[in-house]
Amino acid sequence: MSGGIVDRTVNAMLTEIERSPWRGRPAKTIFFGGGTPTFLSSAQLTSLLQAITDCHPPIPDCEITSEANPGTVDATKFADMYAAGFNRISLGAQSFDSGDLHRLGRIHASSDIARAVGAARQAGFHNINIDLMFALPGQSMIGWKKNLQIAMELETNHLSLYCLTIEPNTRFYRHHLRGLLDLPEEDTQVEMYDLAVDACAKGGLRQYEISNFAQPGKECQHNICYWLAEEYLAYGPGAVGAYGTPRTRYTNMKHPERYCESIEMESKLWCESEELTEDMLAFERLMLGIRLTDGVSSHNLPIDQAEFKKLQDRGWLEPTADHLKLTREGQHFASEIIARIAQ
Repeated sequence: MSGGIVDRTVNAMLTEIERSPWRGRPAKTIFFGGGTPTFLSSAQLTSLLQAITDCHPPIPDCEITSEANPGTVDATKFADMYAAGFNRISLGAQSFDSGDLHRLGRIHASSDIARAVGAARQAGFHNINIDLMFALPGQSMIGWKKNLQIAMELETNHLSLYCLTIEPNTRFYRHHLRGLLDLPEEDTQVEMYDLAVDACAKGGLRQYEISNFAQPGKECQHNICYWLAEEYLAYGPGAVGAYGTPRTRYTNMKHPERYCESIEMESKLWCESEELTEDMLAFERLMLGIRLTDGVSSHNLPIDQAEFKKLQDRGWLEPTADHLKLTREGQHFASEIIARIAQ
């Protein structure tokens, strides 16, 4: 987005928040995401956060995160954000290799990442995450080791890992169909993941979810809410929320102009919604909770006990009677495990 549509969208979001039917519900966490929020000006970010906290009073020690692109932030913006109330930054680093960043179409340079981490610390942030991707086209094990080494040297509080997935109707997907993507073999991808787990452990980052690692006390509380299938409210174009009993999941209009028109005309804002039955919600608790390293209580989850026992015997699940917890080997097969044990 650029130009007038940015101001129009911010104003529409402020209006949506002001009209919220959930006004007064306290905020356990607040998360500014969905791309590059730091593309907005400091004044716009501050006004949106103020609107949210007026609408949803934060609980004590509320985690307030903003995603940030290393190429769209500086010391001044971080200082403004910290003064406004943000207390956690999530940097979309993706890679420290210039070739990787070019192939991914990222706008930032490798040098921007360390600069952004330093600027965030200088502004007062003591909870900083960086995202890293592996199994990228042309990425070697040597390159991945170097990425991990640099990440550990930065000593950020949190690391999130993402394995590249080839989404339909994307440039990567078209190149993949034509055989133009030099992707690491599956065994190499597994080795890359295992290397990251070991590197994080040595660097003092505890694995608390399949793809997330943190210093003690710095686990992302916002994402934990998702993995526990708790309620969450959302505002803005394409925002997805889930609330109530029975649980309703909704998605706002995705195109900024359609979203703004809906707000301005006070017409239907959701482009889709669904009511989750108890069975659907139980399955989501199983599917998401299994990702947590500490596991999830298996009480009232739709589990096939015979398959559950087989996978325990195979060494993919910890041998506990009332808890669902993956072993390290089982972490590589989370999707298969869900498919096999879910009733």
